[in-house]
Amino acid sequence: MLHATDLLGGEAYDREGHFVGHVTELFIEPADQPNRVARVLLGRGKYLPLVARYDTLAFVAPGVIRLNVLEKQLEHYEPNEGWLSLRKDLLDQQIIDTSGRKVVRVNDIDLSEQRTNGNVELRVTHVDVGLTGAARRLLHGIASPNLVRSLATKLPTRVIPWEFVNLIEPDPLRRVKLRITHQKLERMHPADLADIMEELSPVQRQSIISSVDEETAAEALAELDKRLTTQIVEGLNPEKAADILEEMDPDQAADVLADLTPESSREVLREMPGEEAREVRELLKFDENSAGGMMNTDFIFVGEKATRDEVVDWIHEKDVDLEQLDTVFLINENAKFSGAVAVGRLLFAPSNEPMEALKSEPLLSVPPDAEEKEIFEIFDKYNLHSLAVVDQDGRPMGAIEVDDIVTRLRNR
Repeated sequence: MLHATDLLGGEAYDREGHFVGHVTELFIEPADQPNRVARVLLGRGKYLPLVARYDTLAFVAPGVIRLNVLEKQLEHYEPNEGWLSLRKDLLDQQIIDTSGRKVVRVNDIDLSEQRTNGNVELRVTHVDVGLTGAARRLLHGIASPNLVRSLATKLPTRVIPWEFVNLIEPDPLRRVKLRITHQKLERMHPADLADIMEELSPVQRQSIISSVDEETAAEALAELDKRLTTQIVEGLNPEKAADILEEMDPDQAADVLADLTPESSREVLREMPGEEAREVRELLKFDENSAGGMMNTDFIFVGEKATRDEVVDWIHEKDVDLEQLDTVFLINENAKFSGAVAVGRLLFAPSNEPMEALKSEPLLSVPPDAEEKEIFEIFDKYNLHSLAVVDQDGRPMGAIEVDDIVTRLRNR
């Protein structure tokens, strides 16, 4: 196995054994082959650098490359944004390990040799993020290659397969040219993605949020520290920010908007659809530490006379986030709050059981101006998952979820 540090700085010779130049860069062309070294850049001091294509490599070893063509057959180098530079874009750069779900720094790059039609093709197999790669980098050009390899074998190896490497490219146009996608990040748990983003620079965080889908962005922002969330949303254009906030629960969107500058908040609200914007504006009227400021207006309520099967069928027809659904609230014939039913009890109840027979006791609710301390005490005393917020006439306005309570306690 070869490593990028074995080749960078090495010498290149043409078919007749004439010195051509020093290896200064290795390029991958993702649009063609995602892991093949497509071109080798050869520096020649004061002369224009040359480029050797992958099909001109006849022999490769640490410190030396031999070509199967003459020097005059090589092309002059012209920069190309569609080429990924191993030295410039990878070595010493932060990347995301999508398997280990963390941010790491690349110390070296592992290359395998493949014989094709008498030529040698180099393929990137792993990035080295451990001590072995760091030692090779540190001793490169100081100790002999054999000594470096001997020392490296005594150190613990820590490598990441190339398919689990997610590059961070702030330039959106270059992301497209390099075929960089964040599909693996979109499959991560939002909490893991948020942890990764906290380790990145502001520019890198902005890059990730701008390139993942809106639902993923919304879930990750909801897990981030409020200060970082505000910083990221302030840096987005209002239309993109509105698209992301639409994917959040209304209470989460209101919390984000409340922390923005008044001008930014107004601009984002103008880009949101009418109904979503109205809900968020209503929530912004409440103190953020009151029940009204904590409640989510997107909750499930049904008539207390409905049967278990009628409610289950109705929920099936609705666009409900099942991961968030743990309580169904009840209203009486006057549309007043009359109880709460845990989803667990609902699932195991007889098909014709009326909802009012399944409700929990005692009947618990708070007004929108209830203070945070009182709400915490109720959740703790009754071990609640959800708590209804009702208006002065006793009609349900929203629900406070236990995950919001946990988040607030964690951020204290």
